Amino acid sequence: MVHLLTGNPMASPTTTSFSSAVSTAATILAAAAASVIFVILRRVRYRRLGLPPGNLGLPLIGETLQLIGAYKTENPEPFIDERVKRFGPVFTTHVFGEPTVFSADPETNRFVLQNEGKLFESSYPASICNLLGKHSLLLMKGGLHKRMHSLTMSFANSSIIKDHLMVDIDRLVRFNMDSWTGRILLMEEAKKITFELTVKQMMSFDPGEWSERLRKEYLLVIEGFFTLPLPLFSTTYRKAIKARGKVAEELTVVVRRRRAAEETKKDMLGALLAAEDGFSDEEIVDFLVALLVAGYETTSTIMTLAVKFLTETPLALSQLKEEHEEIRGKKMESESLQWSDYKSMPFTQCVVNETLRVANIISGVFRRTTTDVEIKGYTIPKGWKVFSSFRAVHLDPSHFKDARSFNPWRWKSDSVTTSPYNVFTPFGGGPRLCPGYELARVELSIFLHHLVTRFSWVPAEEDKLVFFPTTRTQKRYPIIVQHRDRS
Repeated sequence: MVHLLTGNPMASPTTTSFSSAVSTAATILAAAAASVIFVILRRVRYRRLGLPPGNLGLPLIGETLQLIGAYKTENPEPFIDERVKRFGPVFTTHVFGEPTVFSADPETNRFVLQNEGKLFESSYPASICNLLGKHSLLLMKGGLHKRMHSLTMSFANSSIIKDHLMVDIDRLVRFNMDSWTGRILLMEEAKKITFELTVKQMMSFDPGEWSERLRKEYLLVIEGFFTLPLPLFSTTYRKAIKARGKVAEELTVVVRRRRAAEETKKDMLGALLAAEDGFSDEEIVDFLVALLVAGYETTSTIMTLAVKFLTETPLALSQLKEEHEEIRGKKMESESLQWSDYKSMPFTQCVVNETLRVANIISGVFRRTTTDVEIKGYTIPKGWKVFSSFRAVHLDPSHFKDARSFNPWRWKSDSVTTSPYNVFTPFGGGPRLCPGYELARVELSIFLHHLVTRFSWVPAEEDKLVFFPTTRTQKRYPIIVQHRDRS
């Protein structure tokens, strides 16, 4: 022990090794003690603030690893389920580097959505901002967001869809389905349809070499949302950022040409260029890039999952076919669907609602408090994140009987005593209500019409849902299609 105390250079290797082990152990114990003290002090401080109950996890990383790990299971909402049981529907956690209040309570969610721009503001990670652009509708705030949102709502309302957009939706869906044969990846086919529809609606381009080139770049952008957002470590994210630049360049050329030519077209770009107060080229391009995300990724996923759920629920598929065969039986072979046809699809709308409820493509929204907020007897400090979970509400059996089962009949007006619409928010709400909600419903309805009247299909192999970072199928839902004989 003399050698250990004096630091004698002649100390034996055994003694030196023992000394090193003691030093390492002491360091670990000190770090562990510091962490415990930090956690205790943080818990006491947050309790005094009047926060909702919860667990803040480890220093710095909080419960981020538990959140990500939980969604690798087949349970669609494991992280929230577990904490709701322990703490109630509003709880505190710490994820992605920030303390965050999670809400699985419909009243709290409604309060958050309705107070956008007053008590809360949109808040998303920098990685998403880099891919969408600072002028995307998702990230805009204040007056600019209000102007852009209002313009988009006016372009995608029922009247515009009826008079201008529906004929193109019907035509492009049929055009793409003409090439279907044998084994297809339904997710990829649906993405192609929704991309072409979105490009047509935004800029009046029909499918061709330019739109296909743009779509391939856009695939790389989308992949960036599903990977580690660190350019130094993630090749996928670097490629996504590069592809985003190429997409922006292509769209900038289109915007400048249209502005110089002073062309008048009844599309989204035309509406943006004709806006009274005017928008810059950069604002328009960022806006269009984000609209491609909204119209392309989410709607195509809903199309795919609707088919998956119907395939697994034969009675629902049979009733849907009957509804659409009746509509098709009144029309000529090549005759397009009309607005009146869309409005005569009551069971289809039940299927659309139930797909949106079970799938929850948008699981919830992040907001940041702009002041101290009092809600449900708790105080959420200024600058804190709040996550309003739509999925947790939609899958809560206290709101929907057998909530995790696909049951389109629950939406029939004569089958419920309390309207499920009271807690149904697949498109958000408040000032940030998705402006394309009606357009998405029309596209899905027309897609289902042509699918069930033209094809029969079976799954090519088993495929299952995954829920992180968004809901989708693991194998892009491969099916084998066969043209139906209509004679």
